[in-house]
Amino acid sequence: MKKIVLTGGGTAGHVTPNIALLPALRDAGFEISYIGSYKGIERSLIEERGIPYYPISSGKLRRYFDVQNFTDPFRVLKGYGQAKRLIKMLKPDVVFSKGGFVSVPVVLAAKAKGVPVIIHESDMTPGLANKIAMRGATKICCNFPETLAHLPQEKAVLTGSPIREELLHGNMQSALSFLGFSEDKPILLIMGGSIGSVFINNAVRGALDDLLTDFQIIHLCGKGNLDDTLNGRDGYRQFEYISDELPDLFAAASLVVSRAGANAICELLALRKPNILIPLSRNASRGDQILNAASFEKQGFSLVMEEETVTEAALTDAIRKVYAKRDTYKSAMSQSPTADSVNIIMGLISDLCGS
Repeated sequence: MKKIVLTGGGTAGHVTPNIALLPALRDAGFEISYIGSYKGIERSLIEERGIPYYPISSGKLRRYFDVQNFTDPFRVLKGYGQAKRLIKMLKPDVVFSKGGFVSVPVVLAAKAKGVPVIIHESDMTPGLANKIAMRGATKICCNFPETLAHLPQEKAVLTGSPIREELLHGNMQSALSFLGFSEDKPILLIMGGSIGSVFINNAVRGALDDLLTDFQIIHLCGKGNLDDTLNGRDGYRQFEYISDELPDLFAAASLVVSRAGANAICELLALRKPNILIPLSRNASRGDQILNAASFEKQGFSLVMEEETVTEAALTDAIRKVYAKRDTYKSAMSQSPTADSVNIIMGLISDLCGS
């Protein structure tokens, strides 16, 4: 049986693409193991799926001063030793890394043991962890054509990001029943991110009377951001977040307004959903969402709005503009070479395993 070790952690974005590969890896007959941190979010996400999980010591390599800068290098060295022992014990044919600092010792340990490694970089430019791990990589996957210029040419492959299989199998009728919506009007899905967005929430609610003349609205507004005065409004449903019903909501949505995190926008691409992207500003991030959104707009997949320009009138105009041109956006997305990321990445994995 072929064996693979998955690694990556620290945030959900460093775990969910690994999870998205699980069905295809199982179908291909792989024995799967996971190496992650002791207390990271990846541990519960992986263990609940029945995958053997092996924790190692992990430290963050920072570009700024922090007292932990004096101790974390020792944690990384300890993690490297643990990873080497695990690689020797598990004997994987290949390692797939989604990034995060816990992945660095795993990738370098695999390299030291002669095990081929595939790294996936989600953002436009590589983060520090992947910059360090690249030297141990056999292949480096990326989401955006522009990223290829930042990677070693002989290793770089444009793949897109694998998305969860269940997102592809949503049921529109189930969504309509869950929401209490009809088929008479198109559905607009608003996603402000896990903590929501004051800019987006206020603009949507301020424009509600206007938007509801043409659309039914699903508003994922973030924890603590519900407006109880709007409960029961015909054609409008608000939630702090949605989990199990999300595939159905995607299936029902005609247009999506979203942040521009790499995994989120790759899901929109795979689902061929016309969209408006509102990236986090540079004041709230390192600017990766701005670059991600610009790439999608350049490829004809999205319309982009700067967070600071999101007013009631501007958002309403953008929504109507994108909906009127929805077929153009769908056509552009259908021609993307990265729309079937799981199969592209599985091809790389199989090639490195010699099968």
